[in-house]
Amino acid sequence: MKVSLFLADYAQTDDKGKVNAIGLGWTTIGTPLPPFAVVIILDIDWSETNQLHRLTCELLDDDGQPVDVRGPVGTQPLRFEMQLEAGRPPGTIHGTSIRQPLSVNVGGGMPLAPGRYQWRGAVAGFDEATTTESFLVVAAPNAPAAQT
Repeated sequence: MKVSLFLADYAQTDDKGKVNAIGLGWTTIGTPLPPFAVVIILDIDWSETNQLHRLTCELLDDDGQPVDVRGPVGTQPLRFEMQLEAGRPPGTIHGTSIRQPLSVNVGGGMPLAPGRYQWRGAVAGFDEATTTESFLVVAAPNAPAAQT
């Protein structure tokens, strides 16, 4: 199992296993965050297909701690989980890895403090497949200076 993460301005995964993305690959963004997408690509080994897997993706700060954000049910860590199962398409040659792309769009307006953050993607039971995608949040130009 291999997990890859990318950040984009917007992304959509179609029913043919392709990701259509706009602004893919950014590493610096202003605060408050505009809408953005987390693109996840799983390469699932032949022996790992036809099994249920649990993917977790979470936003962490520079110290590796979960980032809490305010939402409709209060403040909580920004994370998502999903279960997936990749099947073997008819005619696939024995031993072929199966690629499973996913995309999650996140609404804008998150007021993250300037600094370094990362998304961490992990599949339960596959510690070696855990990966991160770091990014830098910068103060918006012309933003009022913080008062002390």
